[in-house]
Amino acid sequence: MITFIISLVALVAGYFIYGKVVERIIGPDDRPTPAITKADGVDFIVLPPWKIFMIQFLNIAGTGPIFGAIMGAKFGPSAYLWIVLGCIFAGAVHDYLSGMLSVRLGGANQPEIIGRFLGEKTKKVMLVFSVFLLMMVGAVFVFSPAKILGDMWEPAAVTENLGQYVFWIIIIFVYYIIATMLPIDKIIGKVYPLFAFSLLFMAAALLVMLLIKQPHIPELWEGLSVPALTSQSIFPYLFITIACGAISGFHATQSPLMARCMKSEKQGRPIFYGAMITEGIVALIWATVAMYFFYDSPVPGSEQIAGGAAAINDAPSVVNLICNDWLGVAGGILALLGVVAAPITSGDTAFRSARLIIADFLKVEQRSIRKRLYVCIPMFAAAVALLIWQMNDKEGFNILWNWFGWSNQTLSVFMLWAVTVFLVQKKKPFIVTLIPALFMTTVCSTFIFVSPQAFAWSGTLGYSLGAVVLVVALVWFFAWFKKQTKTS
Repeated sequence: MITFIISLVALVAGYFIYGKVVERIIGPDDRPTPAITKADGVDFIVLPPWKIFMIQFLNIAGTGPIFGAIMGAKFGPSAYLWIVLGCIFAGAVHDYLSGMLSVRLGGANQPEIIGRFLGEKTKKVMLVFSVFLLMMVGAVFVFSPAKILGDMWEPAAVTENLGQYVFWIIIIFVYYIIATMLPIDKIIGKVYPLFAFSLLFMAAALLVMLLIKQPHIPELWEGLSVPALTSQSIFPYLFITIACGAISGFHATQSPLMARCMKSEKQGRPIFYGAMITEGIVALIWATVAMYFFYDSPVPGSEQIAGGAAAINDAPSVVNLICNDWLGVAGGILALLGVVAAPITSGDTAFRSARLIIADFLKVEQRSIRKRLYVCIPMFAAAVALLIWQMNDKEGFNILWNWFGWSNQTLSVFMLWAVTVFLVQKKKPFIVTLIPALFMTTVCSTFIFVSPQAFAWSGTLGYSLGAVVLVVALVWFFAWFKKQTKTS
């Protein structure tokens, strides 16, 4: 528990210290924001800053900092190190600078930002890549909350005739369609702050229980002496498994939604950097809860809770079991609602982001419902097809989650490089994004080389190629930097 307390303090300190350093680099001022200059009553609309923060936090949270942290805890206490350092120096920097760039560029979406600094060809690739990722997010964030709700209750008649979890999947999808189509202040602006409160309440309640129970879990200084509960190596798999709790490219698809609702640039640090730090805290709490479930001494939590041993490889079931065991019926229901609301709300904003990205690319105005339907109908049809495949394949969820994690992190790579180019062009300290960009480039490339779901090359070959990619990225960047310095 000492590592947990130190990590918690470090995350809070990171917001106040490093967050201010990054804020000074971008230099927020009083220029008019897109919410004012492009107000349309649908997507560009001024919202109160506290509400924007709660929506941003809920949008980026999803199941990532919960399920990812649970699965990441199987690597042992190294998960703490990645959550803290990744969140402060990579994830929060990525979210803040991408969000502020969107504000500066008139509410530009992620592919537009990347295309502006990395070229039109990269923009087109990222457009397809981003939309596909958002489709995966929608599919993943339909199934995981449907499973949790279905395990609590679902109509027997529907289950017998259509299958398990289908009732909740239909309900969630209908909600997605409505929320994606309506102006942002109608549902998202009114309901999401309440859902965000539920998620924060759940994290706070579990934090209190951790402090009361004081489980005997591995500390960071025990290092590799703690047996990992997974056959995967820490590098690169830990950095793919724990994505949203440390750094996530998905966040840069969500930040433009809130960049279009901010009245002042000075709201950026608490909204973008602050929401990511808050998500890191949620991930830290769930990683510690999972450490109790996997490692508590002398008896792991999985053996203390009825049904725990059978759920050790099922993150949604771990959430269900622990919430009910630690928080009782009332607390467990409220906590589970927070866990359910997070993926559902991330799913609908994922579809909303996809709608806006596609509409911006095709130059289809979004004021009228009819024009929104032109984009939404094929988009939802593709998501349904992906969901059906996932449900029909026993390993569908795990496969989708792994590729979601890789795609997520790869998206962050391109955004980090785009922001690095921006900082170089503006003659600002670019080291804050260069180091995370190089690290995540190496992680994502190595994963492709060594993963059984990709090339599955032997460890030595795969890791050597990952190192080659790092060297190539360094050479490419400094060659470009030297050229840029001469021409500027």
